[in-house]
Amino acid sequence: MEQDMKAMVLNQYGATAKFEQAQIDTPQALPGQVIVRVAATSVNTVDTMIRQMGADLFPLSPELPAVLGMDFAGTIESVGAGVTSFTSGDEVYGCAGGLADLQGALAEYIPADARLVAHKPKRLSMREAAALPLVGITAYEGLQRAGASAGQTLLVHGGTGGVGHVAVQLGKHFGAKVFTTVSGDKAFDIVRGYGATPVDYKKAAVADYVATHTDGAGFDVVFDSVGGANMANSFDAAALNGQVVTTVAMLELDLNPAHFKGLSIHVVFMLIPMLHDHHREAHGQILTKLATIVDEGALFPLLDEQRFNLNEVGLAYDRLTSGQATGKVVVEC
Repeated sequence: MEQDMKAMVLNQYGATAKFEQAQIDTPQALPGQVIVRVAATSVNTVDTMIRQMGADLFPLSPELPAVLGMDFAGTIESVGAGVTSFTSGDEVYGCAGGLADLQGALAEYIPADARLVAHKPKRLSMREAAALPLVGITAYEGLQRAGASAGQTLLVHGGTGGVGHVAVQLGKHFGAKVFTTVSGDKAFDIVRGYGATPVDYKKAAVADYVATHTDGAGFDVVFDSVGGANMANSFDAAALNGQVVTTVAMLELDLNPAHFKGLSIHVVFMLIPMLHDHHREAHGQILTKLATIVDEGALFPLLDEQRFNLNEVGLAYDRLTSGQATGKVVVEC
């Protein structure tokens, strides 16, 4: 393996911080690690937040110069001592770096804890597989914690977003009757293709679509991938003793509506295993399950139409933050 590799690094943080090409040391596999030659990496909202906020997002932000990029798909180059599930040449995907002291995927190679990695779905290209790990794990964990199952009504806020479009498809796979808030003809067509019922959140008040689709009873499970102030809408939409999943709970909120409905609230922060080395094997296991679901034809990542290469990573980040992207933004390496 080469002594040096190409990487796109940040030498400073901030809204206008630029990614710059650099030569950095090629990683060597430590015990329990795999070295993956990166074929593609996707951009997540948390990646753009780290770029913009830097030290304000401690302990998420790496020290400068920083190599970001959490998601990846690629081919295993080498394995460290104790790794038995993978071998050189395996095609894999995962979410294993780009925060704290973990080198990210905006480079030719990424060193990854083997517990955070799984064999790539056979049906997906590298570009497609790279779009799935963070959002897939988040959606799967949230639905599992809420006990989403056959016969239930599931409302997903943001059904064409990164986490939302996966939650819609997984909810359908688990047998739930799925509804999702979206806006615009394109988004309506996408979620209908997943077998979900679209709800135009710009035209219908919560009380109105609860009345229309649940006879006023509310949804058994509400998956809120929007978060923030939208949490109040999730409380209003949930059934008595219902389940509310949120991926963005960093706000002050009146819990009285949740109390009087007896709601269970599940906060999904999927970075915990990476940050704290806490049950990392759970992520590898979920990715393995997701690969099976993909290969059964029940899940497919939604990719934004714009394509970017590694030298254009700044444009890819800008594309996501612009709000113009539909689905996941992917960088091909």
